[in-house]
Amino acid sequence: MSAPLAAGFATGQVAYGALVAMGALSGVIGDTADAYRMRVFNIAVPQAFGAVGVTVGTLVYDRGWLAVGVLTLVALVSGMISSIGAVASVSGLLLLLDAVIGAGIPLPSPWWTAPLLLSVGGLFVLALALLGWPLRGGVPERAAVAAAYRAIADQLAASGEPADDDAYDTRRHAVTAALNASYDLVLGRRTRDHGHNPSLVRLLAQLNALVPVVEAAPAARMAGHPLPAAVPDAVRSLADDVEQGRHTGAAALELPPPRTPSERAVDDAVRHAAKVVHEADIDPYRAEEQLGDLDRLGRPAALGVRARRTTRYVLLSGASWRYGLRLALCIGLAQALVSLVPLDRSYWVALTVTFVLKPDFGSVFSRAVLRAVGTAAGLVVATVVLAEVPRGWAYVPVMMVLAALIPAFTVKGYAFQTAAITPAILLLSDLLNHEGTGLLLPRLVDSLIGCAIALLAGYLLWPESWHTRVGDRLADAVDHAAHYVELSFTPAADPVADPGAQERSRRRLYRDLSGVRCEFQRALTEPPPTGTRAAAWWPLAVAMERVADATTAARVRVNQGAAAPAPGEVTAIVHELRELAAGLRTSDELYEVRVNLRGSEESVLSPLRHEVAAARAIASPRT
Repeated sequence: MSAPLAAGFATGQVAYGALVAMGALSGVIGDTADAYRMRVFNIAVPQAFGAVGVTVGTLVYDRGWLAVGVLTLVALVSGMISSIGAVASVSGLLLLLDAVIGAGIPLPSPWWTAPLLLSVGGLFVLALALLGWPLRGGVPERAAVAAAYRAIADQLAASGEPADDDAYDTRRHAVTAALNASYDLVLGRRTRDHGHNPSLVRLLAQLNALVPVVEAAPAARMAGHPLPAAVPDAVRSLADDVEQGRHTGAAALELPPPRTPSERAVDDAVRHAAKVVHEADIDPYRAEEQLGDLDRLGRPAALGVRARRTTRYVLLSGASWRYGLRLALCIGLAQALVSLVPLDRSYWVALTVTFVLKPDFGSVFSRAVLRAVGTAAGLVVATVVLAEVPRGWAYVPVMMVLAALIPAFTVKGYAFQTAAITPAILLLSDLLNHEGTGLLLPRLVDSLIGCAIALLAGYLLWPESWHTRVGDRLADAVDHAAHYVELSFTPAADPVADPGAQERSRRRLYRDLSGVRCEFQRALTEPPPTGTRAAAWWPLAVAMERVADATTAARVRVNQGAAAPAPGEVTAIVHELRELAAGLRTSDELYEVRVNLRGSEESVLSPLRHEVAAARAIASPRT
């Protein structure tokens, strides 16, 4: 952000430098990926939407009610596309954000100047982000896969220690997060590269080889005997080999002989992973033959197919339309208000609404409150800077400091991020408007008005925004748990027909539970009674995690030679889970339900029966 300012001062085009710096800030907002190919996508796509937004805004600048109507329509589109995913959410944000800026600030002529300069700023960030690609290509992907290996090593180290349930649960959640991140990172590349890139094929094989280790961990936990320290140490050694890209062709593991079926399952899984990690050079065109079925967890659909699915979802999804309409209503009110009531720097009202009304970024209520607090704190810093630092070259080192604080403060929370961004934006605005400290009070007033509009028109008027979605997401997870149990132990579910079905079902279940945790954390920040109601779901969420672990452990025991459960026992468990899921969708009030799941205590499903009964007893909805 400081380099464009320096170039602007050097060439006498300060306004141009400020616009390029704004584009650079937008580029940094989108640069959230680790893999270089994904960084290109994450930075370039939102920048393209931002260029469209500022172009539309510039064309309706100072056009009164036409600007109100156009920005309301842009807000509807922005909200609808934001529901697609993370990149689309940032793209929708920049589309609306830049449209508001273009409609609220007199930008340089002709009309294409502003979108060009903002895009140059984004491309500058992209160029800086890709400087290390020639030297570090593939390093982020290997680091992510290695992190998954280290996470499961930590989970194995915590197995067999009943007194430390919290530590084991924390490490299990870390495994889920690491697997999600690594699969998302690697699978995001393989639509074009699969079958043609040996390093990518190897990473996929190494990730899939980790699946049996992940499945064996709950069995080792339920056995109640600590694993030898050599086992997690061996997995950590494999993580180092993955990260460094070492594959010697022979795996030298020194593991003690397994004493129990669960230890044998872990031993077999770790040795298989070691074989895959150290596999000799791979012919990418014979990868399936050399390393087996690499696509057990599903290959992404073709780009055209995904585009059609996405378009259909955006146009037909009720959630997409509801969020689009909420955002459009708030932006329309903000623009109508500033058209009727004269306000200095009035475009900040709509900017505040744009930033606050992002439910995929967290609770709207808490973001509104934190936005107000962060803005006030940022204005204190901006007051000192604008009052004491003379306008000119002195702004360049000041911007270096302020801009460096943005990523450092972003990880600490939204209020900190707002406090860091506010003085930087005000510095750039001062270069465009030359108002100095006269910017400060209007900035605070407009921000508070924007927060109020977001709270009233975007939060309180929409009951779904202040009702927790934990119950709905938990119901989906319970349904998937029932499907996982059925797929794992029902003879009709033939694994030969689809060898990856069980793995995909397990991964989907653990992803669902991870999503429940995220939704729970968001709901807790809502004001009462929403936050209080959300807390009531937490014991049931924990119970479902134990159900998932018990199912995986039972399946591992069957694979190790234990007798398969009776079909009636499986059917009874599946019935209870589906009844629980159906109840979660029809009631918000929880009460205790006692169930009698019968079966032999010697059955592999005995621990699972107890966990399902506990889940019903902990919190089941009144139906």
